[in-house]
Amino acid sequence: MAMSGILHCDDIKKALDAFAVAESFDVKKFFEMVGLKSKSADDVKKVFTVLDADNSGFIEEEELKFVLKGFAKDGRDLTDKETKAFLRAADKDGDGKIGVEEFTALVKE
Repeated sequence: MAMSGILHCDDIKKALDAFAVAESFDVKKFFEMVGLKSKSADDVKKVFTVLDADNSGFIEEEELKFVLKGFAKDGRDLTDKETKAFLRAADKDGDGKIGVEEFTALVKE
């Protein structure tokens, strides 16, 4: 499933452009800009499934680094600092990975 089936391509491009510079990524602003925050819980789960590249049921730190590529092939890699900040923001149970409930909660914050 492609993100374009869930979110608008124009919104994705604007959000990727807004955070094109390293160390500029803000996960909450990004989710708002791509229109994810206003989507149904079902759509948020679909986005989670796309970002869970290894289909483990979790988004692990190594997958987070490439999260922008999940929205568009030309998305940049997150820096280590941005990746760790994303993980800290979402990983409420401290297990080092993001489950679907944690992802949904972060999107809706």
